[in-house]
Amino acid sequence: MNRQLALELLHEYVQSESLRKHAYAVEAAMRAYCHLFGEDEELWAETGLLHDFDYERWPDPPDHTQKGAEILRARGVDEEVVEAILSHAEWNDIPRDTPLKRTLFAVDELCGFITAVAYVRPSRCLAEVDVKSIRKKMKDKAFARAVRREDITEGAALLGVELDEHIGICLAALQGISAELGL
Repeated sequence: MNRQLALELLHEYVQSESLRKHAYAVEAAMRAYCHLFGEDEELWAETGLLHDFDYERWPDPPDHTQKGAEILRARGVDEEVVEAILSHAEWNDIPRDTPLKRTLFAVDELCGFITAVAYVRPSRCLAEVDVKSIRKKMKDKAFARAVRREDITEGAALLGVELDEHIGICLAALQGISAELGL
């Protein structure tokens, strides 16, 4: 698998532009962290791109991730990628015992939250978003209600990174692809 094949698979299964953009955002955050940890960039990027590719067809647990895992295995995707994708969903009870698994969990909800913060800006521009504004929105329980704040804080702890640093790393990654995200 390479990025082109991962994109083709993503586009085959995901029609929603917002879900595709979420995949691109998670891919960017995974790339940022792989550089910090000295890991395999393509493997980490592929994991980010494909982590929710089955969600439109099978949104309910446990089908989401498990149906996707079957498809990924049939297509010969590296088992490390499949296991990481399975581990980001709590219903699979797969320990987050590798840097790849921990990072995917850590960036997934945060990328969605950062995007939501940018969407409520009058300019809808990531360049106007900063760590302070994200932290402020995290305190507002009515804002982006579906995003689990505890996953964001737990993710930073799993990575051994201060929360503000974690937010900053992900924010910078998303700002780097803001045109692709339409933000």
